[in-house]
Order: sequence, then C-alpha cells, then structure tokens
Amino acid sequence: MPKLKTHRGAAKRFSKTGKGKIKRNRAYKSHIMTGKPSKRTRRLRTSTLVSKSEQKNIEKLIPYL
Repeated sequence: MPKLKTHRGAAKRFSKTGKGKIKRNRAYKSHIMTGKPSKRTRRLRTSTLVSKSEQKNIEKLIPYL
C-alpha cells in the first residue's frame, strides 16, 4: 500500500498534542475586531482542541504529524 499524503492546508492549521489529541486555533480573529469586546478577543487568542466528532476526519488529513 502506498504512503498517504499529508493535506498541506490541514497541516498548517492543526497540530497534535503529546497525547494524540488535535489542537486548533480559534476562528473570527482575522478582521473587524473593533466590534468585538476585549474579553472575546483575549479568548480567541488561545488554542483549543478539536471536537471528538471532527477528530477522525482530521486525523485522515494529517496521518504523520
């Protein structure tokens, strides 16, 4: 069976933790920040984990990370 190719777009957006969970950055932080409260923008800076329902699909995209 041939090697799987890593989806390069997914590789730039996701990374794996030490225990194998998938880490992601939060959305809605790119522009139009003036209408968002500072409490919300601080929360958007932090990374979070991918939900269990999405994890299987993303693991197929990044098999070797």
